[in-house]
Amino acid sequence: MAPTARFSIAVSAPVIFRSVAAALLSGFLALAPIQVAAQGLLNTDNQEGSPIEILAEDGIEWLRDQQQYIARGNATATRGGVAVRADTLTAHYRGGEGGQKQAIYRLDADGAVVVTSEGTKAVGDKAVYHLDDKVAVLVGNNLKLINERAVITAKDSLEYWDAKQLAVARGDATVVENENRLVADILTAHIKKAANGKQEVERIDALGGVLISTKSEIVRGDEGVYEVPKQIATVCGNVKITRGENQLNGDCAVVDLTTGRSRMTGGSGKVKGLILPTQ
Repeated sequence: MAPTARFSIAVSAPVIFRSVAAALLSGFLALAPIQVAAQGLLNTDNQEGSPIEILAEDGIEWLRDQQQYIARGNATATRGGVAVRADTLTAHYRGGEGGQKQAIYRLDADGAVVVTSEGTKAVGDKAVYHLDDKVAVLVGNNLKLINERAVITAKDSLEYWDAKQLAVARGDATVVENENRLVADILTAHIKKAANGKQEVERIDALGGVLISTKSEIVRGDEGVYEVPKQIATVCGNVKITRGENQLNGDCAVVDLTTGRSRMTGGSGKVKGLILPTQ
């Protein structure tokens, strides 16, 4: 079995290859793509100058004309506290000519994509990570954002904004806790760093077709806010609370997901109810 190959590339002006074999290979690499057997490590910069490490089990290929690096086989790109893992990673860069540094500005991830950042994990089939804006957009089946306080799923897309500490789930976006379910067209999770250094979902904003179902009732409305630590959701706009065959209509409702009960509150309109007599 051939030994695992591993070397690093420190991108500077001019490019310097730090390995025993680099001196023999440097002339060839100027003319042909980089082919790394087994495992490779690439160090380069993003636009802000932060180092990016790219690891791959099946090698890293340099496409000079396309200004790309392609990492294959359980490939991982890491910058600071953010890591992107996929079957294949394609890094797009600027510069690299006339003494300029190479600056990676986009990562395309394909196959079994996982984006992690200090306790928060996003999962999808494909993703694009824009380093300038520090945002990853995931698509595919079984889209999921996993955090200690909440698990959010979506059908259309899942965005993770690292700099803004936001996650946006689009398309039948859902949060499930025990027997309770919060569904909306768009769910926006606000994330903060806890005392233990991990990220926690503090609040989730719901927009469009909001539905909350508990073991005892169903609440519908136009928009809502879910305070995750308190497990309290406020729903407003054409609110309907259904309990069996009974229904209440109003402007806003507060739902306690701990008890599974809700009450109409606030708003300028009157609460209307349809209460059927019991036998």
